[in-house]
Amino acid sequence: MPPTATDRFRTLAAALGVEVAVSEFPEGTRTALDAAAAVGCHVDAIVKSLVFMADDRPVLALTSGGNRVDESRLAEAVGATVVRKASADEARAATGYAIGGTPPFAHTGEGVDHVLIDPALLAHAQVWAAAGTPSSVFPISPSRLASAAGARTADVTTRVQASTPTRTPGDDA
Repeated sequence: MPPTATDRFRTLAAALGVEVAVSEFPEGTRTALDAAAAVGCHVDAIVKSLVFMADDRPVLALTSGGNRVDESRLAEAVGATVVRKASADEARAATGYAIGGTPPFAHTGEGVDHVLIDPALLAHAQVWAAAGTPSSVFPISPSRLASAAGARTADVTTRVQASTPTRTPGDDA
């Protein structure tokens, strides 16, 4: 049986010196809200790994789950004229992973020109990111995340989610 995308991610992360404790959630962690509910954290502690095309170059934006990338701010941050979301094929070509499961580092694709991290993620002691599939995530400190991803801090987001915590499974409140 060939290795899964999560196995590939674990191996590549270890080669970077980052040991990851991957959790699998069969119900899925494709969206930030799904991931927050699955792991029982606030949506802001979820890392969205989003691939964009800046002119004709792929860039990766690591954003807080409650934020949305402002494409004009992203263009300014990377010196591009036009920025748009990457297609599924472009995202896979750049990172080696499908949209919804793209990890923030340990990519197997052609690579990205820039990796930017949302300063909102740095306010957390621990964040959760995709581990290669839409049903696998792992915890990591934001500083370790930024280092492993080779990311620079850039405020390229706007707020979209309410700041109230998500409900965790089994919460009767």
